[in-house]
Amino acid sequence: MDRISLLQGIARIGVFVSLLMAFFLLTVKTENKLANRLFAWFFIVSAIDLCGFFVLDYIQDYVNLVIFRWTICLLAMPLFYLYVLAVCYSDFKLKWKHLVHLFPIVLVNLVFLPRLYLASDTEKEIFEFLEQMPEIYFIQVLIELQYVFYIVSSFLILKKYREIYLENYTNPSTSTYKYLFQMTTVFLIAHCLVALKNVLRYSDFRQLFLWLNVVVGSVALFITCWLVMKALNHPELFRGINSKLQLTKDFLPEENEVTKEIISNKDEFVSSQILALKNYMIEKEPYLDPSLTIQELSNQINIPVRDLSVLINHRMNQHFFDFVNEYRIQKAMHILKDQSKSQLTVLEILYEVGFNSKSSFNTSFKKYTNLTPTS
Repeated sequence: MDRISLLQGIARIGVFVSLLMAFFLLTVKTENKLANRLFAWFFIVSAIDLCGFFVLDYIQDYVNLVIFRWTICLLAMPLFYLYVLAVCYSDFKLKWKHLVHLFPIVLVNLVFLPRLYLASDTEKEIFEFLEQMPEIYFIQVLIELQYVFYIVSSFLILKKYREIYLENYTNPSTSTYKYLFQMTTVFLIAHCLVALKNVLRYSDFRQLFLWLNVVVGSVALFITCWLVMKALNHPELFRGINSKLQLTKDFLPEENEVTKEIISNKDEFVSSQILALKNYMIEKEPYLDPSLTIQELSNQINIPVRDLSVLINHRMNQHFFDFVNEYRIQKAMHILKDQSKSQLTVLEILYEVGFNSKSSFNTSFKKYTNLTPTS
């Protein structure tokens, strides 16, 4: 009884915190309202799922409601997946095609419809052992397959997001990538515990299953509180990228004998472009702009952005992010060696050379010099 009371207490707190988070996301002022609304609905769905630990005693006579509460969790991962898309891509909008994500919950409820939803009250009394019904097994298998699909899809989105950012932006909001990557990883680990719990449900380890319920509830509460703290500390955390941006490798022609010959003939021209670009970086110092993008640099030197992307990311074999930050670090080293500027702090120097965060500056400085700025 103590264990059940503990689990119900944890679940009640989890539901409260989830709904609090949803309220915060729906009311906080931000440019990315769609992402916040999707995440708010994710927390609302999570709250409905968590409340199952303590509301079943009140709704067990309403089989239709019990079944629907079981199936509502099939909306959680599609909402999270769409949230990741909305955060990563600033121009993301919901379209009719996204209704396909409702297919699992619609399918499940159609499977249950003939046997449960339309059954008479007398017929529904036979479903005392609901968890042992084949339909419930079907739901659990579908949930596992759905989870794998959306977790893998989310990781692939984040991988592409990071690559595009490095090729097109400087001082990217790495906190966005880290936050979403950490969140997706935590969800993956948490669901592994849920999957283990569901396996133990049908084993002889009943006591272990009951204790694992408490662990899962505690983990869910911890994750929810962690996300609340992240949101409160970083209400404007994200900066999305344009979904129309492509990786350089996606629009480079495949190498064959013809393209190799063309590339060979262009080597001299490419070398002159690289030299002109390097001279421009040294003379005009565009890297001092902390928000410099490859599009802006393209406009300044009158080279089409696609050509400039190929030049830097392919010909010079550098991400645009690394290319620009290398000049910033060289400028910072020059300032550090200048005795007339010895009174400047590291923070003042990093802002002067175009960085906008100390962590980004320290990481780049160590990468190019194998030293720290204070060494």
